[in-house]
Amino acid sequence: MLGFVIDVLIQGLLYGIMSMGVMLSYKILDIPDLSVDGTYPLGVAISAILIINGVNPWVALLASMAGGFLAGIVTGVFHVKFGISALLSGILVMTGLYSINMMVAGGKSNLPLFKYDNIFSTTWLENMGAPSFIVDNFQIIVMIILVVLIKLMIDTLLTTRVGYLLKVTGDNEGLVTSLGHNVGTVKILGLALANSIVALSGGVAASVGRYFDVSLGTGMVVLGLSSVILGTTLFGKLKFKQTTKVILGAIVYRFIIAIALRFNMDPQHLKLATVVIFVGAILLNQSKLSKYLGKGSEVNA
Repeated sequence: MLGFVIDVLIQGLLYGIMSMGVMLSYKILDIPDLSVDGTYPLGVAISAILIINGVNPWVALLASMAGGFLAGIVTGVFHVKFGISALLSGILVMTGLYSINMMVAGGKSNLPLFKYDNIFSTTWLENMGAPSFIVDNFQIIVMIILVVLIKLMIDTLLTTRVGYLLKVTGDNEGLVTSLGHNVGTVKILGLALANSIVALSGGVAASVGRYFDVSLGTGMVVLGLSSVILGTTLFGKLKFKQTTKVILGAIVYRFIIAIALRFNMDPQHLKLATVVIFVGAILLNQSKLSKYLGKGSEVNA
């Protein structure tokens, strides 16, 4: 049972990283960015091919982030400079990345990584004589540290001048212009940062799953949005940072899927289950919002 919980937590934390990237575009910038379905496997592909070629897996993570950053810039340029809607821009980048991901992976749709060291390799710990508890639980320890570090970095970013500009752009573009800043540049930067975090989660996924598959990104934007909505809805009354709520939402999402599989749900039905969870999260969110508005109108009356 403990092993089951730890495995689910690892997956939940992995999705938590990706969902924090989705949060930046969806909640902060108010842009539904569909390019996530392409940048997630891009991060996996970059880390996978670099690990196979002997590059340090931690350096490979940075390369994954850089790839996601560039993909986010392309999405932003399509939207801001070419005047294409945000939705269509994301679809175009997602579609184009399918081919690019194949090229990054050397033309292969699948790359196994079981023979190569990754960020969770414990050989160096064993050589140092580390306690067996640390060696046995190294994966979950690394995941917790990674998620906390990324969360703190995003929280810190959102308290800076750049972070405030991102927030204001999502709330009131006219105010950004009146402050003398270019709204388009802020949007491009925000999308680049969001996709870099999504690609980073893909890079981590290469070490968690130990393989790359070109179809890994399918449904990731729905998964991310589900986690964001679940987290902000279920934990909305708690005085947590938005990033914390999103991480908890991702863990809850993963637990729901894991329990469904434990009760022998056909894996072929997982995508349908994802849609059900997403719609349920939206309905729950709307229900809470309507109750809140109802109370507000009673007070005003």
